[in-house]
Amino acid sequence: MSTDSRFVIVGGGLAAAKLAEALRANDFAGSITLIGAEEHLPYERPPLSKEHLLGKQQLADFTTDPAHWYRDHHVELMLGTTVTAVDRAAKTVALPDGSTLPYDKLALATGSRPRRLPLPGADAAGVYELRTIEQSDALIDLFGSARRLAVIGAGWIGLEAAAAARAADVEVTVLETEQVPLRAALGTRMGQVFADLHRAHGVDLRCGVEVGEITTSGGRATGVRLEDGTVIEADAVLQAVGARPNIELAADAGLAVASGVLVDESLATDDPDIVAVGDIAEHQHPVLGRRIRVEHWANALNQPAVAALTMLGEPATYDRLPYFFTDQYDLGMEYTGYVAPGADASIVVRGDTGTREFVAFWLDSGNRVLAGMNVNIWDVTDRIKELILAGDPVDPEHLADTSTAL
Repeated sequence: MSTDSRFVIVGGGLAAAKLAEALRANDFAGSITLIGAEEHLPYERPPLSKEHLLGKQQLADFTTDPAHWYRDHHVELMLGTTVTAVDRAAKTVALPDGSTLPYDKLALATGSRPRRLPLPGADAAGVYELRTIEQSDALIDLFGSARRLAVIGAGWIGLEAAAAARAADVEVTVLETEQVPLRAALGTRMGQVFADLHRAHGVDLRCGVEVGEITTSGGRATGVRLEDGTVIEADAVLQAVGARPNIELAADAGLAVASGVLVDESLATDDPDIVAVGDIAEHQHPVLGRRIRVEHWANALNQPAVAALTMLGEPATYDRLPYFFTDQYDLGMEYTGYVAPGADASIVVRGDTGTREFVAFWLDSGNRVLAGMNVNIWDVTDRIKELILAGDPVDPEHLADTSTAL
């Protein structure tokens, strides 16, 4: 690439920072401009509901690169700035002040935002969500003063926040429409493991319920009313009902989108000069043979290395298996692989769910391993990957037998 080439990265999170790193690591000598909506340097988000929320880490601990890295590597930062439009014909991005910035190659790493239920009272003071460092800090302050917290949603963020609140001795009620937490991600049997975990730590977990409104007094949240009329009193309410990918910029530019921005195996969009990474990338996965979009840290961390090569005109393929993790109370978990929604998959457990030391495997109808989840058992992720990638049938009885080596 010419030293006159201009690359623009739209997004201010981990994926954007890692893409800038990868471009320089591959000797790109042209200009790089990173445009982020937040005022902060790019940082990782998992600690916002884990170590930071527990008071174990500060922002500097999970900021991706210090300010001097961007200066030393000649990466221009435009923080606190939101791109308003992409003109693919002119190859420019529009900025809030009306100016435009030209690009030769463009990367979209716009991430996602919290999903919000259209509930009466949702705009009241004392209603929280969790996506940014400011929101995590606000919850930390809340934990220091509140006695009771109502959490709407028993997904990853809701459960991790509940665990942090209990660590601060806050009474927590979690409200979930499904019959168990995490049913969409893990299924009923494994979801029950997390239900038991939280109840054992004093959480009032109510599943199979519908929230009707957030109750208020004087403009401030006082709790939640369920559709059956039950009222749960609380000093604050956290909405944690999932996320929406920020794909509007791509869609308005005429790029192909579905649940995310459609990209091929190299993370290129249908415009050869634009790539998409992270939460928004609906990626044609060469191993799984289907499109997937995964809203987890591992994609933001690993996809940029491939996207950088694609921007530089080099052949590259993103073929890593999906991976995510959680830490709640004394439970640590890693999940590797992919089970399609509605797939006919059975679960084989190796270990003891009662003591929460086990590995769960999802098998298809031919007894091939689709995914594995290790709970409080470590150093098995690589072997789980091998079993998935091999694509060979396994004996479920041997898989469950801890005396048989994986």
